[in-house]
Amino acid sequence: MPRVPLPTLEASCERFLAWCAPLLGPDELAATEAEVAAFLRPDGPGRALHAALEEYDATDGVHSWLDTFWPYRYLGRRDRIALNANFFFLFQDSGLAQTERAAGLIAGALNYKRQLDRELLPPVVQRGVPQSMVQNRFLFSATRIPGAQQDTVRAPYSDAWPGPSDARHIVVFFRGGMFRLEVLGADGVPYGLDDLAAGLRAVMKAGDEPAAADTSVGHLTTMARAEWAAARASLLDHDPRNADALDVVETALFCVCLEDFAPADTQEACDELLYGDRGNRWFDKALSLIVFADGRAGINVEHCELDGTTILSFTDFLLSNPAEEHSRNSGARSQGLPAMEQVVFGLDAALRDQVRAAADAFAAYGRAAATTTVSFPDFGSTTAKALGVSPDAFVQCAYQLAHQRAKGLLGATYESIATRQYRNGRTEAMRVVTPEMVAFVAAMEDPSASPAARRAAFRTAAQAHVARAKASQAGQVPEQHLWELELIQRRRGPALGVDEQPALYRTPGWLTLRDDYLSTSSAPSHNIQYFGFGSTSSRCIGVAYVLLPDRFNLYLSTPEPVADQMRTFADRLREAVAELRELMESGRAGS
Repeated sequence: MPRVPLPTLEASCERFLAWCAPLLGPDELAATEAEVAAFLRPDGPGRALHAALEEYDATDGVHSWLDTFWPYRYLGRRDRIALNANFFFLFQDSGLAQTERAAGLIAGALNYKRQLDRELLPPVVQRGVPQSMVQNRFLFSATRIPGAQQDTVRAPYSDAWPGPSDARHIVVFFRGGMFRLEVLGADGVPYGLDDLAAGLRAVMKAGDEPAAADTSVGHLTTMARAEWAAARASLLDHDPRNADALDVVETALFCVCLEDFAPADTQEACDELLYGDRGNRWFDKALSLIVFADGRAGINVEHCELDGTTILSFTDFLLSNPAEEHSRNSGARSQGLPAMEQVVFGLDAALRDQVRAAADAFAAYGRAAATTTVSFPDFGSTTAKALGVSPDAFVQCAYQLAHQRAKGLLGATYESIATRQYRNGRTEAMRVVTPEMVAFVAAMEDPSASPAARRAAFRTAAQAHVARAKASQAGQVPEQHLWELELIQRRRGPALGVDEQPALYRTPGWLTLRDDYLSTSSAPSHNIQYFGFGSTSSRCIGVAYVLLPDRFNLYLSTPEPVADQMRTFADRLREAVAELRELMESGRAGS
């Protein structure tokens, strides 16, 4: 596959100034321009840093100039990943009871693994362009391991574990207890659906008595990463059995979390998928399938090696065919009751105190997060296209209009853009606020602007959005390039003659562009109801949206202190979508 293109230094600096300009006042822009010029001087720090990046990109064995960026971005974060980094999908309802639903999801996942291991999965192609499928290596038996300075990933297809995972078990959580459940026989053949359901019922019987809150070690995975790394070291030092217990969890194909309650409504189901706990999670696991007592289900995903597009492919495979078909296609057969045993950790009083403290701290952290769902059952991508507007541009314009009306300003807005058409491609950081977007919002807020003027501004903003999205997908973006140059200075600055952080990274432009008011990402699939993730800063609204031909669903999240602003944003968004729809429909009627 083609390599991720490395932009020139001049191009990234030019784009950076263009992208931050709409968010800055004249003095702030002038100060930023001056430091960009200093960065770009022939003897400026940017030249030395970019030359080092070019040299790295040309090194044998390097797949992309982003090869060191991604581990830093995801594995280097030191806060908790639960709620802050992991994301979820709420699946469409199936009408099945809990154990049957869970057994069917397991059967589908095992069928996907069989297809993957035998290289039978067809290539992912979008608009005729093949997409990277390298992330599939991290779906099964992949686990994030906490580190004092930076985390690592334990996974198959690695030097330590060549080839696909040979694990035959999953870990099932129930009422805070952890159980090892065989799902593949000794010959690697999956257990039949009835066997899997019987195994799950055996787990629920064995775990009927809830585990004591201070023994559910999964609570520790909610801690900040260095704290969890220290707690994990204490587990290993305290009792030799703990190494075996950790090995069971970390090598498991995936986790299944059975809940003993049914959420009161859709929002509670989403919240539980994002940050539900009670010791019933291992947030470091790549995949955790979560099934509630009423059969509703979803998935929680650890983000360091997996992006939403890869999980969409997995869940679409999982949910597009009946469980019986998955079981049959995987070669599953009845083998009797699967082997099952409880995973037990040896804990002393200090470790129990840590587990209890982690549980209490994360419960409080969850209470400090405000969330809401917004649903448009009568609006979707078909509606936007009929009005002559790109669906994503339509909703992004609506977000900006709603934000202006909710908070009185346009703030930096991030949108994730997939770049999987490149080798090891992941995502790019697109910034939504263009000069055309500013003009559009101003026209909508100007009482004297005619409907025709507003329509023209809307169309212009939408076209500019589409153009920037295409450029972002093609790698014509500044932020991650400039960010990696900053990281090179941190790692190797003195050796390159760049002893201090370049002043560009302290400019109003850099700081403002990256201070998100809205963080947005989409997951279009008929098989999911909602997609969600946590807010990225103290005033940011996380906007996860499922935009389909016939519906448009959003999950919003923000810190509790600014919850009222998020709820106002949701109200203004409902109004903005209706207003823009009416504006464009009236224009069509008039023409």
